[in-house]
Amino acid sequence: MLRLEAWLEVWVAKAEDFLSGGEKAEIYLRCVRAALADPETERLLGKRDGVSGDAVLERMRTATYHRYATLPCPSTALDEAVAKQGEIQRRHERAARETDWNWGGICFLIVLAALSILSFSGLLALLVAGLVAAAVVFALLWRGSHAGTNLVGCLIAGGLRISWLVQRIEVGVRAAQWGDALQNKGTGPVVAQLVRHMLGDDPDSLFIPDHFEWGLRAPRESLFFVENGARRQLERKLSHIADGTIAVCGPRGVGKTTLLDQSVKKAGFGLIIQAPATYTPHDFLLSLSVQLCEKYLRDGNHDVPEFTRLSPTRKLLRRAKVQAKRLGRWGSFAVPAAALLVLGLSASVRSLYAQYATSVADFAGTHAERIRDDVVEIWQGYAVVASVCVTVVGIAWWKARHAAWLPRLLGGMWTSGSRPLGLLLACSSVVSLLFDEQIRQQILHQHRIQPDDLTRTAAYTAGLTLAWWVLRLARDADAVLPLGRREISLERVFRPLAAAAGMCLLLYLIKNPQTHSLLADPENPLRLVGMVTGVLVAKAGGWRPRPEEPVLVTKCRDHLYRLQTIQQSTNGLTTGAAQILSLGSTHTTSISTVLPNYPELVEDFRNLLQRIAIEKAGQGKTVVIAIDEVDRLGTDAQALAFLSEIKAILGVPHVYYLISVAEDVGAAFVRRGLPHRDVTDSSLDDIIHVQPSTIAESRAVLAERSQALKDPYVILAHALSGGILRDLLRYGLQIREIQDKTQLHELTDLARHLILEELSESFAGFRTLLSKQQWTHNTSEVLASFRILASYLRDPCLCTEAEVLHALAEFAFYAHSTPPRAATATDQPSSAADQEISSEARQLIDEASAYAYFSLTLLDIFSTARFERRTHMAAATGPDGDPERLAEARQELGISPYSARPLIDSIRKAWSLPLGPTTGSRPPLLIAECPRHGNMSMD
Repeated sequence: MLRLEAWLEVWVAKAEDFLSGGEKAEIYLRCVRAALADPETERLLGKRDGVSGDAVLERMRTATYHRYATLPCPSTALDEAVAKQGEIQRRHERAARETDWNWGGICFLIVLAALSILSFSGLLALLVAGLVAAAVVFALLWRGSHAGTNLVGCLIAGGLRISWLVQRIEVGVRAAQWGDALQNKGTGPVVAQLVRHMLGDDPDSLFIPDHFEWGLRAPRESLFFVENGARRQLERKLSHIADGTIAVCGPRGVGKTTLLDQSVKKAGFGLIIQAPATYTPHDFLLSLSVQLCEKYLRDGNHDVPEFTRLSPTRKLLRRAKVQAKRLGRWGSFAVPAAALLVLGLSASVRSLYAQYATSVADFAGTHAERIRDDVVEIWQGYAVVASVCVTVVGIAWWKARHAAWLPRLLGGMWTSGSRPLGLLLACSSVVSLLFDEQIRQQILHQHRIQPDDLTRTAAYTAGLTLAWWVLRLARDADAVLPLGRREISLERVFRPLAAAAGMCLLLYLIKNPQTHSLLADPENPLRLVGMVTGVLVAKAGGWRPRPEEPVLVTKCRDHLYRLQTIQQSTNGLTTGAAQILSLGSTHTTSISTVLPNYPELVEDFRNLLQRIAIEKAGQGKTVVIAIDEVDRLGTDAQALAFLSEIKAILGVPHVYYLISVAEDVGAAFVRRGLPHRDVTDSSLDDIIHVQPSTIAESRAVLAERSQALKDPYVILAHALSGGILRDLLRYGLQIREIQDKTQLHELTDLARHLILEELSESFAGFRTLLSKQQWTHNTSEVLASFRILASYLRDPCLCTEAEVLHALAEFAFYAHSTPPRAATATDQPSSAADQEISSEARQLIDEASAYAYFSLTLLDIFSTARFERRTHMAAATGPDGDPERLAEARQELGISPYSARPLIDSIRKAWSLPLGPTTGSRPPLLIAECPRHGNMSMD
């Protein structure tokens, strides 16, 4: 729909320029309005004072911007066409003034007379009439008649008017071409640059969300996958080894699951399974075996066995219902089709039977009698040679019971002979039309009587046949028509059209008198019988019995039955003697299968997977088994224990194992042999470290998912997330939510809300962790400080924002030897209270202070105007001014708050920010009325 609207807009603009008559001012204004209506430009209008559509249009009317816009698009061709049109117009007006007659009426009468002669008498008569008229005009001019002069003047004026119309078309074409070039190369770029110039500093800091950003709403959608370094590294490793186990490690949320999922999708055969949080190796391998069998069956379009709790009666009824539906659908088409065929061909078949039945019966009787006589002679011993031959043939037939050459020979003869025979029969039935004398006489008769009608009928028939054939080809094409995000199959579009074209062709052939007489030939039903019989014989030659189920499919089914069902067999024996009193005994034996134990399950799984891998390798496909979420097992010791347990299923030839592990396991593999060996040495063949994304990769990811997040917002989301893709997408969506909630568009406002909101949630989490520590009356003020800061940050207002930010700065800059004070407290806690704080609580306080220090740095950077200029100034100071350093600081906070503080200090120096709490460190607040309390506030 969007493509159709764009196409219509382009052609409507061309039509407007064509009808403008070469007025360049009108075309210029139309191009300016089209540039203002561009979505990328229109979304910026009205977001800042003085930047509106009327203001931009007024600027574009000035001579300076008019020259800038038209300079890349010279209008020389249009000016020449307009000048030529004006010259023709002046010559026409002069010729019209020189004649006394009404040139328009005279020319109209001449054209009307010419059309009448052409319609009623033909082209030759028109030529003769033209020569006569030319001779008359020449005679009048020779005699100096006033009528001849006026007539010639009228003809000249009419010819010039026609020339003017042709030139007007050329002017319209030139105007449309110039307007298209002006819109694309002139007004479009100039208007976009002018709007950004009128916005002032940091035009990209405006956030104008799209109507629907599916990329941010669906973080796991594979359509928005962007190739990165980890993906390319994994591809290289897989291409250099034939099989093996590769571990994928990295922080949580960095994209390990997405990497495994994409690898499985690109493999020829693969599956991904989640490692259980509380694992048992037997259950895990049981689930993996079931998924492997089901995946193989589904890829081969085989039915997966369904194990339900239905009773045998209900299963039988359900199966009967399915068969009844299938039979009903088949019968609804087969019975009417058979009835119509019998009704249409019965007369021809009966005539064939009456004509050839006696001859066929005589032939069969003669040969049957001859065979009977030969058998009697052999039986009575009169044909000794024949007896020996028959005996040898019998022995050979018995010996051939285990050989497949005879059925193969018969099948090959049937396959190779039936198709040519059927096609020959069908083609002979059609070719017989050419040798039918009656049909030839009818066609010759119609050609002599109505040649034009016969030609028209042939043309219409050929056209309808061609249309029907083209629509059938389009219907059978395996293609789709893209329509926005949807795709429409051509088969669904052209199937009804092809059927309609076929019906039109059939109705035309039936209703047309010429073709109706040909269809009514009495030999046509017999020809149709031959065609149907030939087609059936040709189809029968391609029939094959249903192939036997592959051995590997049967093995997968048996494996599923064994793993998911308990089979039981019972045998009973009853003996007794029936007297007045019955005496007897009953013996019952019950046998049931037992699920395989872990070693047996491992052996079965390896054998089955190896056979699948060999089959897929023969088809040029790779087999990938991905085990995800191993890092959910808890500690690195549990993950290593899990690898030790499943080590038995690894190392299958032609199979790649991809295992998602925590960073601790990856570190253990990297330092293998230093100073000791562990399970990673023998379980893993290689490892890939998925690092947090760089700012360039974050730009690519967010650009693929949202067009509204410009570079300042990408840097903000990248800094807050530390390059973790999961958090990057979450912050991108959170920016959209904050804008929707506050209806603000500036980076300074949205960044402040986002950072304070994250600080509030983080402080609430730290307070929950601190509440688990031991506190006294002297040290409880720490919890109160966290509570007050979290409550103020969660919903700040203009009255308290300056005070809260000042308290936050003091908390962020405090020396880790001194605990923070409350936002409303005036005195520091005593040294005795300081000593009562435990080391665990001190660690949490230091982590919270470091995170507050980092958040305060982001506030100082992103909530201050002129972000672009300050970014360039910071980058000029060195690597510490690179926005990538902000993400590195966020990553360092996850390691240690003490190593993160020096990095944040260097970043603040590069951005010219103070290294201590000062009153001038925050941007001043404007005088405004607090919507909550109604008073005036100014910092």
